[in-house]
Amino acid sequence: MDGMHMQVAVSVATVWTSSAAPRELDRPVISHPARISEWLMGMTLADQLDLHDSNRIQTQVLFGEHVIVTKVEGDWASILVPGQPTSKNEKGYPGWVPLRQLRKFQNVEEVKGTAIIKSKTALLKIEGMDSTIPLCYQTELPLINAAGNTIKVLTPLGKGELHRDDVHFGKPAGRKSGEDICRSGERFIGLPYLWGGVSSYGYDCSGFAYTMLKANGFPAARDAADQARGGREVSLDAIKPGDLLFFAYEEGKGAIHHVGIYHGNGRLLHSPKTGKSIESILLEGTIYEGELCCARRYYKEAGMEE
Repeated sequence: MDGMHMQVAVSVATVWTSSAAPRELDRPVISHPARISEWLMGMTLADQLDLHDSNRIQTQVLFGEHVIVTKVEGDWASILVPGQPTSKNEKGYPGWVPLRQLRKFQNVEEVKGTAIIKSKTALLKIEGMDSTIPLCYQTELPLINAAGNTIKVLTPLGKGELHRDDVHFGKPAGRKSGEDICRSGERFIGLPYLWGGVSSYGYDCSGFAYTMLKANGFPAARDAADQARGGREVSLDAIKPGDLLFFAYEEGKGAIHHVGIYHGNGRLLHSPKTGKSIESILLEGTIYEGELCCARRYYKEAGMEE
């Protein structure tokens, strides 16, 4: 099993710091299928804060995403997530997931492209199954057939169907603008923050930035401190919509602890912290104004050479 390439077989797999990290109240999210909504509704504010305070969760991985299993201990797999670059491991983001939430890769001979979920959520119908599986924004699946209003995709659980209106075909080429990044993020204003979140059930600050960049064809690292080393440096007096803004302790001189998207007109589009929701706020007069330390630009301005 060591080094085996597998796929996530639940709508969202939560990646834990260790196999001992989940609490009894986390049982819905470590099951198959993962019952994300039930889990979120069952947590108090204190329970959600404990995800961070007790260092329980590292990140999340979407349905169908590729992971590398490096070790198996009982019912748990130690994994790396290649699609989430990190300074923690050059091969991908590390952590632990229940082995029941993974499957071996399916045969991809019939694949004719990629279908990517563009809706906040979409329902996947698997052949031979009565129930549907909710898929999150930016879930990617191999495309088998795109004829008609119902498209066919290959999934870790077999062949499935999605409504055409919920997907677009092929990955973006990274030619979108900063305004496009903002528009992607605006759709999630009001969505509650989730520590470790990288799904439309809830994002943390860097998961939000990572996903909105990815949705527009701009790959980035998973965590804020790593994101602050990517893209291109931008002077704080020359920021434009779509730039990532970074915030540090000690009035901007310490360690980076937060990232958001510049929304234009002095506004910050971000996922703030546990107990709050994604919002667009004026920076002026906030704690963030004094902690702003740097900006990075991941998109390419018009006229720039590739």
